[in-house]
Amino acid sequence: MNTLYSRALGGRSGTVGMVILAAVLFVVFPLWMDAFRLNMMAKYLSYAFVAIGLVLCWGHGGILSLGQGLFWGFGGYCMAAFLKLEAARNIANEAGTDQVKALTTVGLPDFMDWNQITELPAIWYPFKSFPLTVLLVFLVPTLVAYLIGTAMFKRRVTGVYFAIITQALVWMMEILFVTRQGWTGGINGITDLRTCLGWDIRTTAAQRTLYFVTCMAVLGCVVIGRLIVSSKLGQLLVALRDEEERVRFSGYDVASFKSFIFCTAAAMSALGGALFVFNVGFMSPKLITIEPSVYMVIFCAVGGRMSLIGAVYGTILVSFGRTYFSEEFPALWYFLMGGAFIVVTKFFPNGLAGIIEDYGPVISRLAQRLVGRRPPAATAPSVSTAAADLVSAATPSARTSA
Repeated sequence: MNTLYSRALGGRSGTVGMVILAAVLFVVFPLWMDAFRLNMMAKYLSYAFVAIGLVLCWGHGGILSLGQGLFWGFGGYCMAAFLKLEAARNIANEAGTDQVKALTTVGLPDFMDWNQITELPAIWYPFKSFPLTVLLVFLVPTLVAYLIGTAMFKRRVTGVYFAIITQALVWMMEILFVTRQGWTGGINGITDLRTCLGWDIRTTAAQRTLYFVTCMAVLGCVVIGRLIVSSKLGQLLVALRDEEERVRFSGYDVASFKSFIFCTAAAMSALGGALFVFNVGFMSPKLITIEPSVYMVIFCAVGGRMSLIGAVYGTILVSFGRTYFSEEFPALWYFLMGGAFIVVTKFFPNGLAGIIEDYGPVISRLAQRLVGRRPPAATAPSVSTAAADLVSAATPSARTSA
């Protein structure tokens, strides 16, 4: 039980961090925000899944992917396809309405009818089933990630070359989804998503419920990430990041381990894309272009690329900053956001998590002085502490990687 506690929750400090995050998501935001802002927060949190995956993939595994929007988009389009087919069936039942009269082939998504498609494409048939759609939300992006990872990692394509290739794949996906208008809705995407299994997802109560579902999924991904990081696999990923050749010469199949963590990050990203569709009600190729994919990396960097909880806070902070600056300073918000990123990169390279780690003890001592409490007296270090310090001093590379 203690082992599970330390691995899944990160011990005492990790549990405190999870409790604070849960309190912010489940108590503070719902009480502070109105329905509109809470729905926007659910939209922001759908990007947090990508940032959490990047902590595993980039922070611990050393695999910088600038194309995570590819997998986020696959998950979103799979769920949007199911919701659109249900919306088309509902419209077909509304006999005599103007919307029905405007369609040539009733029962098909409207963009297919506009493109003179009279039969549902075979690729859309699996999305008639909700359980199969949920399976495909994870299966399609994971399979694509596996193919990309196997092709790249087996050939030892890493670093900036891998990042550029993943970015190019996002661009290719955008072109594909825009040009195949009859199958994907083109530049407009898949819109007018109303219900899921008869449940109207547009109501205020539904949006509030979906917000809490999104929050629970975020916390679940954080726990899964901690289980991976605290396991032997997590230690091996850090070793791959710092000394890949030594790990390879030790007999490990480096490509397989990299492919696994890349696929895990892709599955988490896909879950975020599917929940985005529920919270926002549409999916467009403009949401999965190069710019959003780069922002997803920024979410991770601002929160701290080694911190799973920090990735969530980083996503919220950057997304809220984009919204606030664009509303208050529409002519300057790009410059303000760019300046904020430069400051964080220059002075706080470890993100929010690094700030807390570096300045947390100082803030704690100041707070104790303000409330009139003296800090506890320094005690002699124990034998185990001294040994740990000695090991840390002898291995500066470990300290640098941390």
